[in-house]
Amino acid sequence: MIELREVSRIFESPAGESLTVLENLSCSFEAGLSVAIEGPSGSGKSTLLGLLAGLDQPTSGQVIVAGHALGSLGEAGLSRFRAQNLGFVFQAFHLLQHFSALQNVVIAGEIAGLQSPLKAAQEALARVGLERRMGHLPGQLSGGECQRVAIARAIVARPKILLCDEPTGSLDRVNASKVFDLLLALHQDLGSTLVLVTHDPHLADRLDRQLLLEGGRFVSGAA
Repeated sequence: MIELREVSRIFESPAGESLTVLENLSCSFEAGLSVAIEGPSGSGKSTLLGLLAGLDQPTSGQVIVAGHALGSLGEAGLSRFRAQNLGFVFQAFHLLQHFSALQNVVIAGEIAGLQSPLKAAQEALARVGLERRMGHLPGQLSGGECQRVAIARAIVARPKILLCDEPTGSLDRVNASKVFDLLLALHQDLGSTLVLVTHDPHLADRLDRQLLLEGGRFVSGAA
């Protein structure tokens, strides 16, 4: 389902200096697994997740997701691929503040090309326990509820792959635990592949596999 083939990502500064964020990463894991990407700040975790999503391209190497080499798809192809196959959950909820919870999720369904985006959005919000909060704006919701809206948005098209970048990082311990439990339940219910970036080893240990990044390289879990 996901394969990295000698993937590196190097950034160039305005002064012409090179910064290697990821270096020669190779690993693969099959569909349906839950995978944690761990590592200290600056280790390249979010950069790696961006490559898996096709939001960025490697400087060298190949990223293959669901049988597609992302570097060969082009911008239009990548947009279609993301809409049809990927769901995203981020630490910052990235909700549209002037739209209700329902509208935020409906828009995602429309982008994915669903035939009935309203019905799918209602079902997704009910699935995350927000059937009574659909008409509320993000500013009227708690942090935990906003993250649930973001999760509903991510799963509205029932994606094959769910990518999560520190999804509990901005929540208190109680809400973080609830959101993490919800993500695991949805992963199992949808049969999706779950890839989750986290600093919390206790959360990572609950997933099927753990990849540890340090200094842009895998130091464990890749083999």
